[in-house]
Amino acid sequence: MRFLIAVPFLALAAAAPAIVAPAYAADYKPFTQEAFAAAQKAGKPILVDVHAPWCPTCAAQAPILKSLGSDTANEDLIVFKLDFDSQKAEQRPLRVTSQSTLIAFDGETEVGRSIGDTDADSIRALVAKAVG
Repeated sequence: MRFLIAVPFLALAAAAPAIVAPAYAADYKPFTQEAFAAAQKAGKPILVDVHAPWCPTCAAQAPILKSLGSDTANEDLIVFKLDFDSQKAEQRPLRVTSQSTLIAFDGETEVGRSIGDTDADSIRALVAKAVG
């Protein structure tokens, strides 16, 4: 009798991570110049998220980006997280002057940028420029 009860419980426990784990359509990666250049060369839609852990605007952007990243319409999007405090050299070629900067690329072409934007609709519109 104990075996019959344990089997369904174990099956449910094994399935739990699949139920709880969020599915992301977008591919999130730490920013490296090499990975960024490869994505550009491959013609991928790209969003560079320049963030800082202490930045309240970045914190406000995070759930919006998470929502956009889980949208299957953005399944080809690559989101590169660039740390404002520790990746100064990587920021120079992108002309980054502030944290909470979002830069959209369609392959090698920059198609839009925003600084300090926390409006979900305008961030969605920025991502749509990259995804096409």
